[in-house]
Amino acid sequence: MSIFESKHFLLESLEKPEVDRLDGGHVKISPKISVEDISFYTPEQMIDLARLTQVAGIAMKEAMSAIGVEIGRINYQDNGNWTPVQHVHLYCRAKQAKWQKYGDPIIPGNKPEYQPLTREDCEQIHQIVERLFTEERFSNKAWGLQG
Repeated sequence: MSIFESKHFLLESLEKPEVDRLDGGHVKISPKISVEDISFYTPEQMIDLARLTQVAGIAMKEAMSAIGVEIGRINYQDNGNWTPVQHVHLYCRAKQAKWQKYGDPIIPGNKPEYQPLTREDCEQIHQIVERLFTEERFSNKAWGLQG
C-alpha cells in the first residue's frame, strides 16, 4: 500500500512484512525509476532518498507510538539482493516486541501471523510525513535544493 510519494521515491507498507505491526512495523522506500544501487543516483536523488528515509523513520515512531507501540530503534537497510533494484527497508523495532524481539537480529522471512500496517496506520504516517516536510529542517533550502 502506498503511503507517500516524493519526487523520486515511493514509501510503501508491505503486504507480507518481516516485522509485525505490533512489533514496530515494516515499510519500504523504492525508487520510481529502478537502479541497481545508489551509485547510479544523481545528487538530487540521493538527497531525496536521505530526506525521505529520515522523515519516514520519524513518522513511523510517531504514528506507532500513537497506537501504543514504542519503537526503540529502526534498522534502515539498503537492499537489492534478490532483484538488482535498490530500495531501503525500515524495520521498526518495538521494545515490547512479541515475534522479532527487541535487540535481536531480524530473522529473514515472515510468519503467516505477521500483520501489516493498517490503512489507518498508513494514513497517519502519510499525514505526519506531510507535516514534517513543511518544517524548516526538512525544507528544500535546508537540504540545499532549488525550489
